[in-house]
Amino acid sequence: MARLRSVLRSLRIWSVVVVLLSRLWWDGRRWTYVGGPSEAAVERRQRRLARWLLHELLALGSAFIKLGQLLSARPDLLPAPWVEQLAQLQDRVPSFPFPQAEALLEAELGARRSEIMRIEPRPLGSASLAQVHRATLHSGRDVVLKLQRPGLEKLFRLDLQVMEQVAAVLQRHPNWGRGRDWVAMARECRRVLLRELDFRLEAEHAARFRQQFLDDPDVRIPAVIWELTTRRVLCLDYVPGTKITDREALLQRGIDPAAVAEKGAASYLQQLVLYGFFHADPHPGNLAVADDGALIYYDFGMMGQIPPRLRSRFGSMVTAAAARDAGGLVEELQAAGIISTSIDTGPVRRLVRVMLDDALTPPFPSNVLDRLSGDLYALVYGQPFQLPVDLIFVMRALSTFEGVGRALDPGFSLVAIAKPKLLPLMTASGNGPNELINELGRQVGALGTRAVTLPRRLDSSLERLEQGDLQLQIRLGESDRQFRRMATAQHAIGQSVLLGCLALAAALLGASSRPVWAVAPLVAGVPVGLGWLKLQLRLQRDQRLEQLPGQQR
Repeated sequence: MARLRSVLRSLRIWSVVVVLLSRLWWDGRRWTYVGGPSEAAVERRQRRLARWLLHELLALGSAFIKLGQLLSARPDLLPAPWVEQLAQLQDRVPSFPFPQAEALLEAELGARRSEIMRIEPRPLGSASLAQVHRATLHSGRDVVLKLQRPGLEKLFRLDLQVMEQVAAVLQRHPNWGRGRDWVAMARECRRVLLRELDFRLEAEHAARFRQQFLDDPDVRIPAVIWELTTRRVLCLDYVPGTKITDREALLQRGIDPAAVAEKGAASYLQQLVLYGFFHADPHPGNLAVADDGALIYYDFGMMGQIPPRLRSRFGSMVTAAAARDAGGLVEELQAAGIISTSIDTGPVRRLVRVMLDDALTPPFPSNVLDRLSGDLYALVYGQPFQLPVDLIFVMRALSTFEGVGRALDPGFSLVAIAKPKLLPLMTASGNGPNELINELGRQVGALGTRAVTLPRRLDSSLERLEQGDLQLQIRLGESDRQFRRMATAQHAIGQSVLLGCLALAAALLGASSRPVWAVAPLVAGVPVGLGWLKLQLRLQRDQRLEQLPGQQR
């Protein structure tokens, strides 16, 4: 019976994969679009397919919900509409029966189960991996117990095995496998997802996160009860609060929603700049407000960490961003390993300049981080970037929290709050005033060096110009590629007209007294048709390679 269930489960997963690949193939054919594949039509189909995939992942359950959450942090692999849809994955599923919860506690805690005096049968919440029950210990301490779903690990391993088989198929495809190591990504997903089944790791995250804010009265994190925590059971203090998006309830308690939003923004800046360890999933279900107005964080299964190489250059990045120096910021991003040093940085600088203008020009748009993250996803998709996954988690977490802040205060702007707070936070993280003064000194020195050499360079250039030795080199860049595409498109139009004429001639000859002559235009149309197909394939390839210019505003 178990074998049959495994086979049926595998068939269910493969059926979704086959439908997905079929729809991708169909959407990739130019002739399936009425009037041609315009940018709006392509994006419309992508969003429709992404919504379908979101529904299927939710239906497939725990492992695939978590897989979708991981893929939402890979905009280098998926187009922006897919990333936006998958980022909405929140694993809300029905709870499992209370007798199973009791059996799990007995199996995991053994004799320590007697320390729990009372446990509420009705769970506070239920997700794909676990459900949460409120309980009281004999010491009088109120706690919550996060209990893993029975049989989950066995199902996870089966699903992950099928995922690796799917990855192997994708890797062998000549187009989908080019430039991507799907097999290695499947193995990494397996490692990450199996680690998430160990609640002791989440307990370590919660303890570390709580340590960061022990001296901050505006932020509250539940403490871990280690003696009642195992691989499949997590015990935390019960810290009640009002749901952060319940604005009316906050006002009734005399709590200023705008002040809560500002506390949350300040806490996130501390996480990112001061500690480099942050909550990567701050949706409204994981945030609450205590009666004294303090912000409460829940659920520490998805945490992020800023790479040390990136943190060490954060001060220079902020300085370049504040000066709106797009070139300097791109150089810092390359030095931090975010952008490859081997690519043409011209398109990147242009997009960064637009992003800086949007982010740093008052009045600040309320959805600036949503727009910036969308620009970032469009920038890295299909490009040779080395974007750390945790940096995508940062952008997603910030844009999610920005939405929470706007629900509390319609005039909330994370960027406006962040600007006056960044300098003291940089001071606390080691990028203090001395470092800022040193950076300014280096910039002044570099400017002085350029100023001293400028007359000599101008004189040399003028002399070469007078002698006729000065050569002017022009790089057409995207314009050159666009001209090539236009020429290819014109050629394809010509082939289409010729094919139409040959078809018309065949029809006329077929209706004449000698229909056998209709074969001649049909035979002549074969090479023309093959040439037309090759041109369509070339146009499709060029369109994929030129997604970045198509996304620029």
